[in-house]
Amino acid sequence: MASIARKNLFEDIPRFLVAQAGIVFAVSLVTIQVGILRGFTRGTALLIDQSKADIWVGSADMVQMELTSPLPLEQLLQARKVPGVALAEALVVSSSRWRTPDKTVPPTKRITPVRIFGFNPKGQLFAPEPITQGSLSALTEPYTVIVDESNQQSLNLKQLGAVGTIASLKAKLVGTTQGTQSIASSTYIFTSLESAKAYAQSGISPEVNCRLQDGNIRCNSNYDITSTAIGVDNLTPPVPEKLSATDPISYILVKATPNQNLKTLKQALEKALPGTRAFTRLEMAQQTRDFWQKRTGVGFVLGLGATVGVIVGMVIVSQILYSSVSDHLKEFGTLKAMGASDWVIYGVILEQALWMAVLGYIPGILLCLGLGSWTLATQGIIILITPLTAGGVLLVTVSMCIGSALFAIQKVTHVDPAIVFKA
Repeated sequence: MASIARKNLFEDIPRFLVAQAGIVFAVSLVTIQVGILRGFTRGTALLIDQSKADIWVGSADMVQMELTSPLPLEQLLQARKVPGVALAEALVVSSSRWRTPDKTVPPTKRITPVRIFGFNPKGQLFAPEPITQGSLSALTEPYTVIVDESNQQSLNLKQLGAVGTIASLKAKLVGTTQGTQSIASSTYIFTSLESAKAYAQSGISPEVNCRLQDGNIRCNSNYDITSTAIGVDNLTPPVPEKLSATDPISYILVKATPNQNLKTLKQALEKALPGTRAFTRLEMAQQTRDFWQKRTGVGFVLGLGATVGVIVGMVIVSQILYSSVSDHLKEFGTLKAMGASDWVIYGVILEQALWMAVLGYIPGILLCLGLGSWTLATQGIIILITPLTAGGVLLVTVSMCIGSALFAIQKVTHVDPAIVFKA
């Protein structure tokens, strides 16, 4: 019976290729939608997963990593005194605007919204990884930044040493990282705590905030006037100030002492730091992922796309199998006349469906793996295809084809063997 199934399948090559194209499309659509959803949710908390902190302490009204209220730096000093805390570091998350000074760039592309992450480059608990160019130690220089490779083009940073401005202060590229950007957020900028403070306190763009008056350049307090020449290139920004006890930070990252019970330490931190909540690294990551999955429509939209892929695949495969069965009704009638049971005939149709599933799945999943590598390298978008995802898509593909075969089976259920003798 296996030879009959293969003969029916490969008898009409154009029809077979159309069927396989439909299955490849369905496999690709389902895999990409699921991969983007999983990559999206993973990417929203990737920086949390990469951190070395055992506990994240944030405001009591923290919603997710990028949506929280500030804490005073003084609470970081208090956290270091809590028994069980081996190390505590500050993390600042803020928003601003990036402006490229290149006048050849179209005006609509000169300004980009950015999300600034300020941290201690010499610290141990937070760092964007992996560093592909430059080094973290370069961030100890004032007004230096690290960005994801996928954002270099949008920020017009073609190489290390390129300069743009954040608000009214310069920002020099000293390093790049890879795979850290979330597709749900503004462009990530990594810098030191001191530079992050200066960027947050700076005003609007210097080309708007500077003017010529009495032969001298008059600007806001973010710049020291070192020349009477016209132009902001001659303005030297002051050295960023260190954070004071009253300066706002976003999170306190805590490393626990060895063998310390994290649940007990969380309670101690919340008691010592009023108005805060403490999360383990896993809890913090899940809190952020739940926000994007449940409080936004992203999960629904991507899931809807995967469902559409399955429906389209089933329709195409059903049509092909149904047409194949209709074209071979006399052959199936002959089998019945020869005494073949209905289950033998069903087996032929089901085997056709399984061949279609396997032959459509392999090129589809390979296409998705190649596309995933390309999007990560060029766009910074993670299409996460794990072995579990690939196995799940294979199961969906087989189920889709078998489900389509059931419609075709209905056609031969009532086949009359006498059809063989009809003209």
